[in-house]
Amino acid sequence: MNAGKSFDYVIVGAGSAGCVLTNRLTEDPDVSVLVIEAGGPDSDPWIHIPLGWGKILNERRHDWMYFTEPEPNCNNRKIECARGKVLGGSSSINAMAYVRGHRGDYDRWRQKGCTGWSYADMLPYFKRSENWLLGGDDYRGDSGPLNSRETTFEDPLVQAYLKAGESAGYGITKDYNAEQNEGFGLIQQTIRDGRRCSAAVAYLRPAMQRSNVSVETKAMVNRLIWENNRIVGVEYSQNGKTVDVRANHEVILSGGVINTPQLMMLSGIGRAEDLAAHGIEAKVNLPGVGQNLQDHLSVMAEYHRPDPGPFRKNMRFDRAAMMVLRAYFFGTGPGTDLPSGFMAFMKTRPELDIPDIQFLVRATTGEAGLWFPGIKKAFEDGFGCRAVLLHPESRGEIKLASADPREPMKIYQNFLSAENDLRTIRDGLKIVRDVAAQSDLDSFRGEENFPGKNVQTDDELDAFIRATALTAHHPLGTCKMGSDDDEMSVVNPECQVRGVDGLRVIDGSIIPDMVGGNINAPIIAMAERMSDILRGKQPLARVEM
Repeated sequence: MNAGKSFDYVIVGAGSAGCVLTNRLTEDPDVSVLVIEAGGPDSDPWIHIPLGWGKILNERRHDWMYFTEPEPNCNNRKIECARGKVLGGSSSINAMAYVRGHRGDYDRWRQKGCTGWSYADMLPYFKRSENWLLGGDDYRGDSGPLNSRETTFEDPLVQAYLKAGESAGYGITKDYNAEQNEGFGLIQQTIRDGRRCSAAVAYLRPAMQRSNVSVETKAMVNRLIWENNRIVGVEYSQNGKTVDVRANHEVILSGGVINTPQLMMLSGIGRAEDLAAHGIEAKVNLPGVGQNLQDHLSVMAEYHRPDPGPFRKNMRFDRAAMMVLRAYFFGTGPGTDLPSGFMAFMKTRPELDIPDIQFLVRATTGEAGLWFPGIKKAFEDGFGCRAVLLHPESRGEIKLASADPREPMKIYQNFLSAENDLRTIRDGLKIVRDVAAQSDLDSFRGEENFPGKNVQTDDELDAFIRATALTAHHPLGTCKMGSDDDEMSVVNPECQVRGVDGLRVIDGSIIPDMVGGNINAPIIAMAERMSDILRGKQPLARVEM
């Protein structure tokens, strides 16, 4: 691409938000968009085979390879922070769960000054984005680009676990993304015709057929280009060359919770004293940039499974090979799903307004792998359930390591720095154990692999949590949206960066506080709503339910 070329919009990052915006903005043939992605194309077959998720995550494929700094409340461990570096961003490497969270999450945003972001405002955009295969209704859409479906995973453990949840005193929800969020229910996934339906598949690929869309991959944006107090373009590096590109209307940052604030800081937008430490002039002193980092911390209990489940049988080498081939070429067979089956949302205390713990189940052991008789012994089967802390009070931050855009940011999650977080996740782990102990699971449950029978007291559970807790990969909040009187807010409710013209942030970094669940669906719906605002359209009418 020639230096100095211009587009109406330049979007930095082809993750979930960037893909949505590229598609919606270019529905008008007179609007031109350039989207710049640091990663490569989503051509790896493992991205598109749902069962390939474990390989993608474990091998850190298509990933920025981020780790936190040593976490003082987690035994000084550096905890991995996988973020997608590929077309589709994290929607191309996540576990494909479709979760909206609780309506109270969005109403809380509105109460904190984020006008236009209540549940009633967001519901129409959840519906517009979605193609729910069980059919549309007051809560669900059935004609959007993003496929969502119930799990097809077959294992008698799943129904037994749902019954165990009921026996332990927790309800069943037919649809946790509709009227009743709380309870145990079958997991919903972004899968289309047996393959991953990422934001790139749902939104970007159709848009790339248009003449007004340009996509640059393996292109690293180094800085924003200023003219007076306005951002007019970006500078990026690609194939050893540096390119300047101009935005006639606006530059939109959709690089995500880590890369978006990094680019802002490198370009002189952030806390002035922090920028000065790296020789960067603060053009706009915004102390909230990089602050307010939040993520879902999780901890797992795992059990031996005396009678191996269907997943272990399918992992015999010859069966697994056929499973992968069927999934990739025909979109059929057990490779088109994950060994999961359900999730749950629950309260650790009855007086809470909304759930504070999520269950994520794994219907096999973490040691699962290929095997073949006479060559490699089959793994000892098991199952596990992870308690996820939905609304952490702990807050972290990210900081520049240097003025070099290729130097990774320093990530300080500060997990468990708030005392209540440890108590809540401990209570969640106790609930995991209580549900697993129900008689409904007697024929599936052997001994507890971990924490183990010797871990019983609160102090012992706390030590286990500090030693093993991991992220559920839902970081957000580092460029939070807020009202004018909130000095730590970075963008206003229309996602415009405060004190800067021509620049918006539209990605997970603007979310002010935690969604009660996986965050991909909310980010997609937020980008859908912002696409209307950018086009000067009246936002879809609020839907009060």
